[in-house]
Amino acid sequence: MTPSRLPGSPDPTVQPVPVSVVEAVDAADSTLSNPRQAVLSVGSNLGNRMENLQGAVDALEDTPGIRIKAVSPVYETAPWGVEPGAQPNYLNAVVILRTTLPPSSLLERAQAVEEAFHRTRGERWAARTLDVDIVAYEGRVSDDPVLTLPHPRAHERAFVLAPWLDADGSAEIPGRGRVADLLASVTREGVARREDLELRLPE
Repeated sequence: MTPSRLPGSPDPTVQPVPVSVVEAVDAADSTLSNPRQAVLSVGSNLGNRMENLQGAVDALEDTPGIRIKAVSPVYETAPWGVEPGAQPNYLNAVVILRTTLPPSSLLERAQAVEEAFHRTRGERWAARTLDVDIVAYEGRVSDDPVLTLPHPRAHERAFVLAPWLDADGSAEIPGRGRVADLLASVTREGVARREDLELRLPE
């Protein structure tokens, strides 16, 4: 599938990787003996939601220093933080990857993928074509306001916890505990697995 985009806009799956990201990969490759595991949450509630999610998966895999290891089932989710019916429902999934990118460069790439799908940044809970969040990075804990790790609200969001547990039954959130236990403690209202939808792992 190809991502929804405006006529003449670049294809996000072949978007050039920023020089700063390439340089970070080179630096990481020389200092890290092994790649790190990262967990990303992807979501979309505008346009062709499945094409947006698949395009994000493909674009991440096309990034130097990233290899996707698992993609969760797809969930349909009522929008967070807005009145019921105010926005279309989201499709959400979790992507588990191995990467030599440091967290800051992974964030830069995630935001570049969002922008390629015409994500606009305005109102906090606004509808969006694509949302790519770093949920966790190799057990790292950081209170950096630019990239807080793990994601400060992941432990209370069933639309992150449920697909994450599907993709990794032993997953844990540093400082919060096992994803299975966290999921059991939050409401799953408005979060439903879509058995009819499936994201492809890049070949």
